[in-house]
Amino acid sequence: MPLILFMILQVILAIGLIVTILLQSGKTPGLSSTLTGTADTFMSKNKGKALDKQLAKATKWIAIVFVLLTLALTLVS
Repeated sequence: MPLILFMILQVILAIGLIVTILLQSGKTPGLSSTLTGTADTFMSKNKGKALDKQLAKATKWIAIVFVLLTLALTLVS
């Protein structure tokens, strides 16, 4: 039973990791700024950087938990 819960948690973490990676903006303001409708003003650039920092931090922690859970599932099974 706990093994199934860990597998479900791993799927949720994988989806969360994919979402946080896809939400990060790229190096060039191409299609992502067009789709989100952000303007190139000073305030919008700083707001995007703050959001990117939060997304990068979330991606890092989700990835660490995902790798540790994957290792634990490998050792248990």
